[in-house]
Amino acid sequence: MSDCLFCRIVAGEIPADLVAEGDDWVAFRDINAQAPTHVLIVPRRHIATLDDLAPSDTPLVGTLVAAAAEIARNEGLVEGGYRLAANCGAGAGQSVFHIHLHVVPRWNGDTNFMPVTADTRVLPEALEATYDRVVAALAP
Repeated sequence: MSDCLFCRIVAGEIPADLVAEGDDWVAFRDINAQAPTHVLIVPRRHIATLDDLAPSDTPLVGTLVAAAAEIARNEGLVEGGYRLAANCGAGAGQSVFHIHLHVVPRWNGDTNFMPVTADTRVLPEALEATYDRVVAALAP
């Protein structure tokens, strides 16, 4: 699709920081990264949402997940842990309507498993830490 951002990246029309690629997919760094490492994996073929997947796309989905695991290993995320996420629909936070997987690091003690919900950012720290920062900022 000519108006799809990810289709244009896949076609090489828009530059991206490529991480890896396969016959059916391309992986690149998210320009709106929510973590120090935030990689997007997109199929080369345009599929708008997860709801548009057909039963014949099952091997493609498996390939995307396997690519995510390889990228996580190559990015050094395996030991600390990582999250693989896909949003489906605007209400879930999907902003580019071309299916894609997010690979982001997680770690022991991390309480921020969902940094973005639609257009609302969730607190990136424990509520107690936010309280302490607000009290310190308001202190005379």
